[in-house]
Amino acid sequence: MKILLFALLLYAAGLVLTGVGSRLASRCATWCCALCGLPLWVVGGTVVAMCAALPQLMLAFLAAGLSVTALAVGTALAGAVTDLGLVFALCLLRQDVVVDRGEFCRKCALLLAACGVVVFFVRDGTLSYTGTGLLMALFVIFVLQSVVYQYRFVFGEDLKLMHAHAGAPSPDKAESYSARTMMFPAMSIKSSLCNLGGTVAGIVLLCAGAGALLASAVALANLTGTIQAMWAATLISFGLSLPLLAEVLHHPFGSVWKRFAERCRIYPPAVLPMQMLNSAILNLTLVLPVSSLMYRRRLPVGAQFRQYDVPLCIAMAVVLLVPPLLKKRLYRWQGAVCLGLYFLYLAAALFAPVAGA
Repeated sequence: MKILLFALLLYAAGLVLTGVGSRLASRCATWCCALCGLPLWVVGGTVVAMCAALPQLMLAFLAAGLSVTALAVGTALAGAVTDLGLVFALCLLRQDVVVDRGEFCRKCALLLAACGVVVFFVRDGTLSYTGTGLLMALFVIFVLQSVVYQYRFVFGEDLKLMHAHAGAPSPDKAESYSARTMMFPAMSIKSSLCNLGGTVAGIVLLCAGAGALLASAVALANLTGTIQAMWAATLISFGLSLPLLAEVLHHPFGSVWKRFAERCRIYPPAVLPMQMLNSAILNLTLVLPVSSLMYRRRLPVGAQFRQYDVPLCIAMAVVLLVPPLLKKRLYRWQGAVCLGLYFLYLAAALFAPVAGA
C-alpha cells in the first residue's frame, strides 16, 4: 500500500514538473531564438510548432534510453490519439475553431502518411530502419509546411479560412501560431542570460518530471500486474494533456496555473486546435523515430499499438479531413465522433488489453 501511494505521489509530482518545465523551456527558448535575430515566421514555424510535443519527446527519449520500449512507443502513439480524440475534439465542441483550409488539409494528409508508414513498416512487430528514415523525412516536410504557412500569414498572402460554427459569419483573418503572444524583451546581456537560464531550468524540470512519470508508470504496472501500454494510454497521455485541457476548459484548476500559463504562452488560444494537430503529427514523425534512434536497435511496436492506437489515429484523421475537402468547412459533429472514438480507445485499453504490448 505504501509503495502504491508513493507511486501515485511520484506521478503527481511528475505531472507538475513536466507541465512547469515544458512551458518555461518553450517560452524562454522562443525568446532566445528571437534574440538571436531569427524572423518571427521562422520561430513560429519551427520552435513554437515543436514545443507542443516537448513533454512526449522527453519522456519517450528517456524511456527508449532505459529500454522501456512499451512506454516510449505508447507515449508517442497514445499521445497522438489523446491530442486528436480528446483535446482537439473538445476544441471543436466548445470553441468556434478557425483554421486555414489548405494548411489543415495538408497537415491531416501528413498525419495519414505517417500512420501509413507505421502500418507498412512495423508488420513484423518492430519499426524498421527504413520506416524510421521515412518518418524523419515526413518531419522535415512538416517543418517546411509550417514555415511556409507562417511566411504566408506574416506577409499577408491569401488564406482560405474555415470555421466550425454553423451560424458564424465567414472569418476574414486567422491568427498565426505566434501572433500577439511574443512580447520579446529588448536585446541586452541581462535578458539574454535570463532567457538562457530559463531554458536550461525548464529542461532540467522537464527531465525530472519525465523521469518521475516514467518511474511511476513502471511501478504501477509492476504493482498491478498490468502491461505498460495500458498506463501509457491512460495516466501518461491523459496527464500530459492536462495543461492543454485547462486551456480548453478555461482553466478550471485555479488562478495560479492560469497566470503561469498566460505568462509562458507562445501561441494565442485561437490556434490551440492546430497546435494539437501539429502535436499529433510530431508524436509520429519526431517522437517515434527519436525513440528508435535512442534505442539503437529496431524499436519494438507491440500488438496493442498496432491494433488500437494506429487505426484510431487513421480513423480520426479521416474524420477530420473529409468534410474540409468536400464541404470546405469543419463541423462540431467531427469533435463528437473523435471524442467517442477516444472513449472507445480507453475502454479497449483498460478492459481488453492485448498481450505482448
